[in-house]
Amino acid sequence: MPKFAYEVIHPQKRLTSVVFASPHSGSDYPWTFLRRTRLNEHSVRSSEDAYVDRLFEVAPQMGAPFIKAGAPRAFVDLNRAPDELDPALIDGVSRSGHNPRVASGLGVIPRVVANGKAIYSGKISVEEAQQRIDTYWRPYHEALQGQMDQAHLMFGEAILIDCHSMPHEAMDAISQRGVRRPEIVLGDRFGAAADGAIVDRIEAAFADAGLTVVRNMPFAGAYITQKYGRPARGRHAVQIEIDRSLYMNEQSIRPNGNFEGFKKVLRSVIAEISDIGRPSRLSLAAE
Repeated sequence: MPKFAYEVIHPQKRLTSVVFASPHSGSDYPWTFLRRTRLNEHSVRSSEDAYVDRLFEVAPQMGAPFIKAGAPRAFVDLNRAPDELDPALIDGVSRSGHNPRVASGLGVIPRVVANGKAIYSGKISVEEAQQRIDTYWRPYHEALQGQMDQAHLMFGEAILIDCHSMPHEAMDAISQRGVRRPEIVLGDRFGAAADGAIVDRIEAAFADAGLTVVRNMPFAGAYITQKYGRPARGRHAVQIEIDRSLYMNEQSIRPNGNFEGFKKVLRSVIAEISDIGRPSRLSLAAE
């Protein structure tokens, strides 16, 4: 089993209502899992948001906590609801309505990785699926909820930055000839998960760093933004998708020559986003 469900890196002093989190960068693949999968150790990583935890690990220096997953996405997907169980994979689970994520093999216990490659040769038991949820999914979300609650208690609001990466080819369908290809996708569930002024500030932070940003297409946010984004209650959630080709070789799943340079660029973005949740902004908004 993966050694830990999550890790929270705390700032020396909490200075902002912003919480950074990376639910898909876990890379601790247990040998018992690797022994059972039909994929090799390289292919099984294709759904992983590799190195996103390293890109955002500077957040605590800006006064914001950073929580990252320990278990990999192919093992348990923390950006799905715990009841999104796939009857095509989990023995003893009955079909109940149509869920497009589950139908495509991307439930809380994934049946496939990127490009629809099957992870298993057969089914797993419902007991095993529930054990993964209880051991990894629930502790991660309890920790994330705790960080959001603490932010709200301290600052009167909480802003979750849900950090992800996307394949370069993900933008093929919406890229236009003669127009710079989008590099960042912000997902706020079309305004339902976060206040527009906050999303504007996040977009400006990336744009000021020279990055091309779009909203909600093709990624508007999934379970995490839906669950934690309650703008009317002072709780906001924004999903960030970063083009992997900016910092890694997608074929070898290794950092490319631009990794450190991009990490430096992202540092300024993280600082700007952290500033959104500082008390000075909140005081001005209340005046």
